[in-house]
Amino acid sequence: MKLLDMAHEKNSLWIFGYGSLVWKPDFAYKRRKVGYIKGYKRRFWHGDDFHRGDKEKPGRVATLVEDEEACTWGVAYEVSQSHMEESLQYLNVREVMLGGYVTEIVEFVPKEKSHTPLLAVVYIATSDNPIYLGPASDVEIAAQISISSGKTGHNIEYLLRLAEFMRLCCPEVEDEHLFSIEAALLKIFPHGEITLSAHKAL
Repeated sequence: MKLLDMAHEKNSLWIFGYGSLVWKPDFAYKRRKVGYIKGYKRRFWHGDDFHRGDKEKPGRVATLVEDEEACTWGVAYEVSQSHMEESLQYLNVREVMLGGYVTEIVEFVPKEKSHTPLLAVVYIATSDNPIYLGPASDVEIAAQISISSGKTGHNIEYLLRLAEFMRLCCPEVEDEHLFSIEAALLKIFPHGEITLSAHKAL
């Protein structure tokens, strides 16, 4: 595994998450940093027929799309050498085998200005993936999210937790795509019902 070889040379490995990994890493890590990567925008264009949907009603989850002017905020986790193989094997199942993502190496810029940029592994799903859904309006994406649920939970939880992360950890960042879908989702449910739905998914 090339990633493992590269990581062993540096005694640790950084993994950047921009979707469910920001709140649910589920692998052993040494420390975490909030920050961003440049050259990509987060989009709910990837299908999910396992974690947040099924074959009949695939969910909508985030992937990254290249855009020179954009940046995407998330969390980078440092994995120590003793946990590298175990963590990468877990992520290979979660992100690659079940999610359809591939790995890339990107430069991660920590939010703390005193911390220097570092290289991190990121998982990206591209348009040549069989379950890639592609662009759709905010209303269409929200409607699909509202009815999708998988082995990990409801698609609504995925969206709301990601929006919550951005507001709590990156309050100065306006993620128009994410927040527009969230707003469209809130219009689908009567007042208060969205909270109940999200809690049922936990």
